[in-house]
Amino acid sequence: MAQDKYTAVWVSHSSMGDFLKCPRAYYLHNVYKNPKTGKKINIINPALALGQIVHEIVEGLAKFKAEERFNQPLLEEFDKAWIKVSGKKGGFKSVSEEEDSKARGRAMIERVIKNPGPLKNKTVLIKPGKNDLPPNFYLSEEDNIILCGKIDWLEYVPENDSVKLLDFKTGKHDETGDSLQLPIYQLLLKNCQNRPLAGAAYWYLDRDDLPKAVTLPDLETGRSAVLDVAMKVKKARESKEFICPRGEKGCFACEPYEKILRGEAEFIGTGEYNQDIYVVE
Repeated sequence: MAQDKYTAVWVSHSSMGDFLKCPRAYYLHNVYKNPKTGKKINIINPALALGQIVHEIVEGLAKFKAEERFNQPLLEEFDKAWIKVSGKKGGFKSVSEEEDSKARGRAMIERVIKNPGPLKNKTVLIKPGKNDLPPNFYLSEEDNIILCGKIDWLEYVPENDSVKLLDFKTGKHDETGDSLQLPIYQLLLKNCQNRPLAGAAYWYLDRDDLPKAVTLPDLETGRSAVLDVAMKVKKARESKEFICPRGEKGCFACEPYEKILRGEAEFIGTGEYNQDIYVVE
């Protein structure tokens, strides 16, 4: 098949994660468009709101020179950014729920201030794709599949001109061993920048003062696993069959989106990616 980025199947860690949980959830989150607005639909909840703002503040440090980063008023910036998700905009059902979540977020920022670790070192930025799209490359030219994604942080290692990958975690659970996240990031770094990857770490900001190193998987084994899921996504899109594994009952992944379709969710507004954002009870 000829290369065509407009007709290609685009996949990412989040979209393939949706598909693995439930093809119907993948369809409703990544394909379906509200017939009234022509926009895709998305859900906001307290955990997502918290993660969004913490990532914004911590990743934003990369905009500054290494020696200037921790001169920034990060807690003030956090409070300002929080306004974007305050109240129903963040899916909060009560003042106390929001206060608890915001306090957790502030504690994460305080942890980073007290323990900057690799964030005080030089970074490398991957140039975005054309039209400000996330970094991307052809995972399979033959099958017209493009892999895209955004990496939280790349620490520069001057001793051997390499990079170390760092992913910030704001949730309470560890990344599972069978996650496609590291293989996807490895592939993106291999194809979207020139420096070798010297290591990777997850930083669980809710509880750890420093990042935890993780073992990098074999590149080709990872590529095979990612392509296998991507091909299943492509097949589902071509056949237009996106079936929940639990059938018509629905599951934890697709049922919240089904509630939006049934008019059982509250419309909040338009998100930063031009999606219709809802709160689901």
